Amino acid sequence: MPDATDVLEALERSFGVPARSKSRWRRGWLIRRLLLLADVVGLLAAFIAAELIWVPWQGHRGTFATHTEVLLFICTMPLWVVAAKLYGLYDKDEERTDHSTGDEVITFLHMITLGAWLLAAGAWVTGVATPDLPKLVTFWFFALVLVASARASVRAYCRRTPNYVQNTIVIGAGTVGQLFARKILQHPEYGLNLLGFVDRDTGDEQTVGGLPVLGSPDSLTSLIQELEVERVIVAFPQTSTSETLGLIYSLSDENVQIDVVPQLYELVGAGIGIHSVEGLPLLGLAPFRLSSSSHLLKRTMDICVSLLGLVLFAPVLLGIALAVRLDSRGPAIFSQVRRGAGETVFRVLKFRTMSADADDRKLDFAHLNKHLDPRMFKIEDDPRVTQLGRFLRRYNLDELPQLINVLKGEMSLVGPRPLILDEDQHVQQWARKRLDLKPGMTGLWQVLGASSIPFEDMVRLDYLYVTTWSLSEDVRLLLRTIPVVFRGRAD
Repeated sequence: MPDATDVLEALERSFGVPARSKSRWRRGWLIRRLLLLADVVGLLAAFIAAELIWVPWQGHRGTFATHTEVLLFICTMPLWVVAAKLYGLYDKDEERTDHSTGDEVITFLHMITLGAWLLAAGAWVTGVATPDLPKLVTFWFFALVLVASARASVRAYCRRTPNYVQNTIVIGAGTVGQLFARKILQHPEYGLNLLGFVDRDTGDEQTVGGLPVLGSPDSLTSLIQELEVERVIVAFPQTSTSETLGLIYSLSDENVQIDVVPQLYELVGAGIGIHSVEGLPLLGLAPFRLSSSSHLLKRTMDICVSLLGLVLFAPVLLGIALAVRLDSRGPAIFSQVRRGAGETVFRVLKFRTMSADADDRKLDFAHLNKHLDPRMFKIEDDPRVTQLGRFLRRYNLDELPQLINVLKGEMSLVGPRPLILDEDQHVQQWARKRLDLKPGMTGLWQVLGASSIPFEDMVRLDYLYVTTWSLSEDVRLLLRTIPVVFRGRAD
């Protein structure tokens, strides 16, 4: 595979960009051009695939695309690129640290569907070509699959290059600033190289990871230039509101991405809407209770996907069950009482990954709990886990029987983390709102770190999920779970 520098230089030559220092190649500049390339390649491959598939089935019409069809496709390619730009499909990676291909599936589903039918209608109205419905549907399907795959591959490649990493400064060394710094350090996949903090009157407080306080807010501009900073996170610095605004305004001439942690960030989910009253922006929190139609929509998706999953994975389920029985003494399926929606209890189903006497030996290993917080229990390299169980856990295969829980209505595909009763008793007051929805096989907690997430963060994530639910967010989380499963997790 070519070196990242070679790719960048080739892109600069192709797009006519003057040569410049490698240190000034930025994440957005790189990924926008590679995403554009991914779109063109994906659409072209879909066009060729549709032609090759239908040629043998069309008898006397079984010839490859006419010159008119090829010319029409090539001439409309710039329109696809412009449409992708208007849909915002090239801009989010620089703005959002956690943006992924799964986040934009709904967007380019809409774009490709609309674009394919407009292209067909335009060709028919103008008489340039006669649309072929089977070819059109085949092109639409392959365009979705190939464009998504190409975009995911491009992002995976970019994130392995040094140019994806952004030098980052957090303005504010207090509790909130250090909270965000800790999360940045725990997630290198965000591509943020945290240099330190900018704040005043920090005293002798120890900062996260020993990161330095680089200076006062007055020195921010010079620090950005000297350290080639590309992202600034404003997290409640010890300055007045007017001073903070002035600080942000002063960065207007600097080529940096600015992120602002909102007040009451604990209530603000990823899909929060912004509206205004006479130019004054407001964050619109969704109603704290789902409507009947939303519950019905969520349940319908649970039934359809879980039933399909059980049918498709039936051979895998039977194979794993047999392997578990042969690997160690005990039943293939392990069940455990968990807290369900509305204060109910149910038995969650999993493939057994531990020795049959694991529960009896739990207290013997309590001192190995990796969570300093006693409310959560997790042991690294747990000696009770079987050899096969370690493999099943790594790729979350032990959780496949929960599709039965979903079909029965005890769980959902996406939802809050299903807690055992000992953990649930520590969830108090407003946090019990998490029980308004059924616990899920996956959710924000799974995508963002599963068992490595502290108890308070897990509860807050569940609360945000329940109070800001949307079907598109469920689809996004399901799609983001796929790479998490394939990447595997530590025991």
